[in-house]
Amino acid sequence: MREKMGLAAKKSKMHPYISIKKEICGGRSIIEGTRIPVWSIIKWYKLGMSFEEIMREFPHLNPAQIHDAFSYYYDNQEEIERDILDNENETHYREMSAK
Repeated sequence: MREKMGLAAKKSKMHPYISIKKEICGGRSIIEGTRIPVWSIIKWYKLGMSFEEIMREFPHLNPAQIHDAFSYYYDNQEEIERDILDNENETHYREMSAK
């Protein structure tokens, strides 16, 4: 029993700068203490921004927070890719509705 509890405690500390709160950003993974979803950091990177450019774009985040977003992404790629796609679909829907 102790081993299972220890594993759970270790797992929760794997991404100390990432949290998921139902009432923030629809329950998507965010940078702790902000409303910045992990998917947005990853999307900027995929669009060609360097780590340094992301740091300049989000000056209130420290390097550890951004690195943890990347780490979380690599541990949860399916979730984050789905979040990126959901956001793109939502944006497209809003654009079509506005026409």
